[in-house]
Amino acid sequence: MAGIGFEIRKILKKNTLLSVFEAYSYAGLIGSGPWLLSIIALMLIGILSLGIVLPKLLIIQFLTLITYMMAASLILTGGLQLMLTRFVADLFFTKDDDSVLPNLLGAQLITTIGALLVGFAVWPFLPLPVVTKIIILGGFVSLCNQWLGAIFLSGMKEYRLILITMLSGYAFMVLLAFLLRDWQLDGLFFAFFAGEALLFFSFLFMIIRRYPGNKLISFDFLSRKKVYYMLFFCGLFYNIGVWADKILFWFSPSTSIHIIGPLRASPIYDLPIFLAYLSIIPGMAVFLVRMETDFVEQYDHFYSAIRGGSSLEEIYFLKDNMITTARGGLYDIFKIQGITVACLLLWGEQILTYIGIDPNYRTLLFIDVVGVGVQVIFLSILNILFYLDKRFTVLVLSGLFLALNIVLTYLSIALGPQFYGYGFALSTIITSVVGLFWLSKQFEDLEYETFMLQ
Repeated sequence: MAGIGFEIRKILKKNTLLSVFEAYSYAGLIGSGPWLLSIIALMLIGILSLGIVLPKLLIIQFLTLITYMMAASLILTGGLQLMLTRFVADLFFTKDDDSVLPNLLGAQLITTIGALLVGFAVWPFLPLPVVTKIIILGGFVSLCNQWLGAIFLSGMKEYRLILITMLSGYAFMVLLAFLLRDWQLDGLFFAFFAGEALLFFSFLFMIIRRYPGNKLISFDFLSRKKVYYMLFFCGLFYNIGVWADKILFWFSPSTSIHIIGPLRASPIYDLPIFLAYLSIIPGMAVFLVRMETDFVEQYDHFYSAIRGGSSLEEIYFLKDNMITTARGGLYDIFKIQGITVACLLLWGEQILTYIGIDPNYRTLLFIDVVGVGVQVIFLSILNILFYLDKRFTVLVLSGLFLALNIVLTYLSIALGPQFYGYGFALSTIITSVVGLFWLSKQFEDLEYETFMLQ
């Protein structure tokens, strides 16, 4: 992530009001652009298919299956993404560029096998033609591998390239879906498969061009001496935790409806949580600007002083600066998300009415907005802990988030509609509070652990 900070600092050096606006806009696009583009693309496909893909249930089945594929792909690759990020960062640090591509291909081979196993496990339960299932399976494999390609490009600090490629890929997907609407469900799924395959191979081409490698495939990223398996479980727990409340609402009979095969959806919960996640764009922009510029700069000063043999007094001074910067960044994120939440509390009902959504959703929307807002703070805490290399702390917090979201969401469903959403919101709040206390403790002992644990 630190490469984003370098780009933002260049913009902020202009020292104008326009440069500040440009920096936050850039951060918002990089932080939220990829998932926002996918959401907009799928919404456009659904809208363009109305009246052509009949009955309307087919469009709902398409969007539901894509949502499940997104969830499954993130859970399946979440752990590997974090583990690979650290592994590739170490390769760049040691100038071992020839090992980048072979390990990417090794990771994608394992991901492809895992995706195929998941796909074939679900295969018998989907009442769809064989051709449609093959297209869906191809789309799922491409989606899983696309995440890994994006991670490698992030390690190469090619953020603008990722954004432009995703914009082109999703635009191609929407155009193809429009042209193939007469093919009904097969046309929609083929457009999704083609779009994801285009993104996957585009990312792979960029990496091959820059890091051609010295052999075809390697599995060094699985070596116990070269990787941190704890990061795998950090990513796995966090991604399951993010989707746990949605899955529970999908498969609870009182909160869901049948869509296709064993797959269900929860109209009462899916729409509010979807709208709530759109509200984190300002918070993500502040997160990137504050954490990846100000905090990283102070972080570099602190560890450079330790490596350079500075005096203990100077090290204490720089540590205090780093803590102050981290505290200020978290406060700014809290402030911006707080303003966003306040605006939605004031005008949420009017917004729902304007876009044609039942205003009865407003209470659940407000709760979910608070939950996702706190989730941005939780992400910031995890980000700082990763910089400090506190992998065990992140693992515990991710596991706590997962456990709380499952237990509290289950209780909220059991207690009835007036408690819906509180499980997710409380799990993010409790985990963030615990994370803040733990982060404070980590900062207190930082210079001692930095020296004594080497």
